[in-house]
Amino acid sequence: MFLLDKIYKHNIIKKIMATLIACLSTGKGTWGHVNRLIEDGKYEKVFLITNEYGKENFNKNDKTELISLNLEGALKELRDNIYNNLRGKIKDTEVEVNFISGTGREHMALMSALLKLGAGIRLKALTKEGIEEI
Repeated sequence: MFLLDKIYKHNIIKKIMATLIACLSTGKGTWGHVNRLIEDGKYEKVFLITNEYGKENFNKNDKTELISLNLEGALKELRDNIYNNLRGKIKDTEVEVNFISGTGREHMALMSALLKLGAGIRLKALTKEGIEEI
């Protein structure tokens, strides 16, 4: 029973201390959504895919890494840049992802990069009830 308790507690801690990956780009009010998600969530690490403007203007915490890329480049180039910037940094096989901010092509590139990295994803969003899996 002790071993099962230990495994159970470890899995709960692992779920609480997840990695969040999100785009931080365009869309009215989306930066506020991403910021609240970071503040209200219990994340071990947060990676935000953004541009130079986002890197210079987003108020990040110590667990957040801003990855500044040319978001206007070719789709495969964007995917490869995201892949190369995240490779070796994701410790878990499963990450939480938020697509509220950004464009469809940014989301597609991020999804493709995560799949190439072998990461499973859980879509997370801030709702009236708090942070929920979608």
